[in-house]
Amino acid sequence: MARNLVIVESPSKATTIKKFLGPDFEVKASVGHVVDLPKKRLGVDTRKDFKPKYVIVPGKEKLLMELRKASRSADRVYLAPDPDREGEAISWHLAQALDIKHPLRAVFNEITETGVRDGISHPREIDERLVNAQQARRVLDRLVGYKISPLLWRKVLRGTSAGRVQSVALRLICDREDQIRAFVPEEYWTITAHLSKEGQKATFEAALLRREDQIDREKLALTSEADTRKVLDAVEKAAWTVLSMEQKKTRSMPPIPYTTSSMQQDSSSRLRFTPKKTMRIAQELYEGKDLQGERVGLITYMRTDSTRVSNEAQTAVRAYIQAEHGKQFLGPGPRTKQKAHVQGAHEAIRPTDVHRTPDSVKPYLSPDELKLYTLIWRRFVAAFMAPAVFDSTRTLIRAGGYLFVANGSTLSFAGYYAVWSREEKDTSLPNLIAGELLALRKLLPEQHWTEPPPRYSEASLIKELEELGIGRPSTYVPIISTIVERRYVTLERRRFQPLPLGEKVNEVMKEHFPRIVDAGFTAAMENELDRIEEGSEEWIRVIREFYEPFKTTLADAEKSIEVVEWPVEELDEACPECGHGLVVKHGRFGQFVSCSNYPTCRYARPVLKRIGVTCPEDGGDVVEQRSKRGRIFYGCSNFPTCRWASWDEPVAQPCPNCGGLLVKTGRDKSRLRCAGCGSQFGLDILAPQPEAEPEPALAAVH
Repeated sequence: MARNLVIVESPSKATTIKKFLGPDFEVKASVGHVVDLPKKRLGVDTRKDFKPKYVIVPGKEKLLMELRKASRSADRVYLAPDPDREGEAISWHLAQALDIKHPLRAVFNEITETGVRDGISHPREIDERLVNAQQARRVLDRLVGYKISPLLWRKVLRGTSAGRVQSVALRLICDREDQIRAFVPEEYWTITAHLSKEGQKATFEAALLRREDQIDREKLALTSEADTRKVLDAVEKAAWTVLSMEQKKTRSMPPIPYTTSSMQQDSSSRLRFTPKKTMRIAQELYEGKDLQGERVGLITYMRTDSTRVSNEAQTAVRAYIQAEHGKQFLGPGPRTKQKAHVQGAHEAIRPTDVHRTPDSVKPYLSPDELKLYTLIWRRFVAAFMAPAVFDSTRTLIRAGGYLFVANGSTLSFAGYYAVWSREEKDTSLPNLIAGELLALRKLLPEQHWTEPPPRYSEASLIKELEELGIGRPSTYVPIISTIVERRYVTLERRRFQPLPLGEKVNEVMKEHFPRIVDAGFTAAMENELDRIEEGSEEWIRVIREFYEPFKTTLADAEKSIEVVEWPVEELDEACPECGHGLVVKHGRFGQFVSCSNYPTCRYARPVLKRIGVTCPEDGGDVVEQRSKRGRIFYGCSNFPTCRWASWDEPVAQPCPNCGGLLVKTGRDKSRLRCAGCGSQFGLDILAPQPEAEPEPALAAVH
């Protein structure tokens, strides 16, 4: 029998760690939490210092018996869940449930042989500060969720819920939607001059800056066609003269290594991965992959808000950069001030071995794993490289009493761009000297309208929550998942849009529980939890100070919230089962069609949005529907007789090659693909023949 038992929470992690430890070690997995608060009752004794009433997680009884048997046979028991509050709480619960007298807490920031052996060689005691911080968060969330949610069930709609952080995220989305609805577009114009040196064909662009006599040096605002016409009349026949040309070197600083939120944001914008997908793949890379017979973790722990990098990793990456790119590409490394709540023991997300380049691990990873690993590897290496250097030029040009500006920028030293992708392109200007006359090739006036603030994407919502101090690395994904699964919001074109149920719940929460949905209050509570973790605050006092006024607010809300009367729309259609009229009602999954004779007759069906397309299998109507997770898909209205369905939106026009069904595809739905022959087309084949258009009021001046 092995003398040492190591308990981790993941079977995959257990498999990797087992390879690094000898026969004296047995490694088992708890498969997450073994105890938790009960699902069907509060589980917190509010009269006895908010003592949690933990129960065994259903289905874990047999596993606990196996772990208890293994722990009693071992000389030493190492508890090695993830290195965060949640992992510390799992360790504490394991120690209690298994009755371990002297548990040893082993922490692995990376699942490599060095990282694992170091964690086993330097165990510590369970940190009760981290346990208390996790317990306080769990109790707080339980009090808010289990006290407000039943009230919402009775007053708003069965199945609705509230959450300490999810309700703030919902408010952000709803407030942004209110801003969009209230937005009034304002007109503005720009003028761009296409110029060239005398006698040359190559042109460059210069944008209107201001009047030459403007003292405040602010950009001239053109708010109407009349304003624009005035400028055009003044400059189109004028002499265009170079007034000044300023040249200088500018630097672009490298990015800092990834934290959880910045990794999720970049993965969303660059890879089009959802935060949930990003974290699932990152977990797999952290826990270990098989590399030609060697199983090893490829990245450090992926739930962190620290940008710190260990001295050993810094030495390794600097040596790699010098060997691969040369000494001139070495930079000073990231210099960032850590946030107050960041744990010093945590590192940024980085590769465990910089010499495991993306190319070297490519044969052993799935395409998505390789994409995320490449992003993490490049970000880490770029952080220790030299800044990129640009030759920047700013030229002022005078014409008819107005000043135009032309900016140029060309990369002169790649620096960190040697490994990090560059999105902007070089814009070069010809060599110009003060007093030189230029030739005007074209004046381009353009009308624009100001636009409302954009709806939140998953990446921008996470960024906003982080900047407001709301949530922590382990909570971003659950927050987003919850508001989508509750049908409070939907993702349309990768942007959050509130649904009617979400707006109603937010309205009730803002009116009756203003502190719960206040970003400042929630951020302050996060700071209280951080102070519990630091040992400077007592968790019971924090909960009590929150609960006493909350209890009063809850009682007031119970009396003042009126039951929401959802509108019922009558349809000119008879129930196929009893003949009574059909109506459209609201439910927790959105609108649905129901018999007006309910509950005597229980006929119901979803509201189907027909999109003018015929089902390719049985000729029925194709309708837009939503999955249980809120994602839009397209199916046949004759379901379940016909089970044809598609995630891609079909269009009414058939394929010009085979007559098959065309669907919109691509990240921005800008392409068409035939579901039959696979041919691809642009959206232009859907457009009708263009009609003659009148000349615009202001055309380009040649």
